[in-house]
Amino acid sequence: MLYSATINVMVKAARRAGRSLKRDLGEIEHLQVSLKGPANFVSLADKRAEEILYQDLAKARPGYGFVGEEGGTREGTDKSHTWIVDPLDGTTNFLHGIPQFAISIGLAREGTVIAGVIYNPANDELYIAERGKGAFLNDQRLRVAGRRQLNECVVACGLPHIGRGDHEEFRREMTAIQNRVAGLRRFGAAALDLAFVAAGRLDGYWERNLSPWDIAAGQIMVKEAGGTVSDIDTPGDALTTGHVVCGNEYVHGELVKILRKVA
Repeated sequence: MLYSATINVMVKAARRAGRSLKRDLGEIEHLQVSLKGPANFVSLADKRAEEILYQDLAKARPGYGFVGEEGGTREGTDKSHTWIVDPLDGTTNFLHGIPQFAISIGLAREGTVIAGVIYNPANDELYIAERGKGAFLNDQRLRVAGRRQLNECVVACGLPHIGRGDHEEFRREMTAIQNRVAGLRRFGAAALDLAFVAAGRLDGYWERNLSPWDIAAGQIMVKEAGGTVSDIDTPGDALTTGHVVCGNEYVHGELVKILRKVA
């Protein structure tokens, strides 16, 4: 496949950071048995991956701003372009040696995401999307699933955990949707949940209290695969609110109706 220069820059950075994470994943198994555990090691792996991404992206596009989960916001001279980066989405999975995690890179122009790359180095799945040019997984064109009956759909969600999110609200939402769908899944990496919707593996997905770096690349992935993405409670932009719901046009609409009714 021939991709734009920007996508090639993003892919190169993601693959280099991915090699670092894959090496670190190999160490995780050994650290699981230690009393101290791998938490400190994972924090370093996360920071190391972000620094690789920052170096590679800044070298290729020196003026662009950079917003990363670990290092926060780094202003650029080009105020119209910003990288939105999660060097390790699915940190808890990574920490436990579960190979469901990803590097997520979004590029925003004037506040609108125009390109996204999501890469899982554990299985070498590389998702790419660029505005107006479609979404791809390892060079295969992606399309959201076409199901129009909720009772045939598999839907993913986030799951608030200790110290995070409104557990009672989630239980209400889960109960309402659980009664309507063929299956619920919780995989633990928002970027990959969005990518799975784009790939037609999941029919829909919703989650609250996410950060821009969790959503940026996945959002354009779903849109370019023909899906619909929005905030849960309003027609607004999930990138701004942090509450995301998506699917094909029908599934998205049905999920929105259910979620707003129980809010």
